[in-house]
Amino acid sequence: MPRKIKKSDCVGCGTCQRVCIVGCITQGDDRKRSIDEFGCVDCGACELACPKKCISKD
Repeated sequence: MPRKIKKSDCVGCGTCQRVCIVGCITQGDDRKRSIDEFGCVDCGACELACPKKCISKD
């Protein structure tokens, strides 16, 4: 199951996007990030890197 970003907690820092090894995290118009669930390889790097801890498998 791929990771998901809780948009209400995301501050748009981009840390998750920078550490994503497959480049499946993109920035929206609101600067918040989203994860392409079909591109995610479930490595967990984004979840570990997120300073706001708003990325999880839930």
